[in-house]
Amino acid sequence: MLRSWVSFLGPAAPADTPLTRESARRLVQGFLGEEGTPPSGGINEQGFGGISAGGMSLYFEWHEDTQALECSALVYRFREPPKPGVIEGFQAEEREGTDAGGGTVDYEPENRGLFLSRTYTRMPTERAFAKDMRRLMKASQKWADEVLDRVASRVFHPEELQPR
Repeated sequence: MLRSWVSFLGPAAPADTPLTRESARRLVQGFLGEEGTPPSGGINEQGFGGISAGGMSLYFEWHEDTQALECSALVYRFREPPKPGVIEGFQAEEREGTDAGGGTVDYEPENRGLFLSRTYTRMPTERAFAKDMRRLMKASQKWADEVLDRVASRVFHPEELQPR
């Protein structure tokens, strides 16, 4: 039986304990190993990590000031800053109950990325974390494939949505 390199890591930390940089690093490292990546440090010295798989990108960022791990699945990267109403359109989708994979709509102006993001301040189990990340990536793919067009129609062509 083949065993991945991650099976030798052991648990990152007990579940439901405050997250630390080291436990967050080990948590991400374990998830990346489960996803079949080559051995990885999980989160680099600057507090960043990530994976691209099947056309989806998932990013990890450790926030030292709040002792939190932010996990963000890319929905769309804008070439230019988004037009007025676009980000609000995505936020409206979230409020209306469109499945965000347990995350929230997150626009990052510095890289013009639209993400579904979730933040952890307490240690989840490794199994729960992996399930959460897969759910977040699956939702981001749906948002890229379906929600993006719906929001664009609402924002740029609202007259087409009016009953005739």
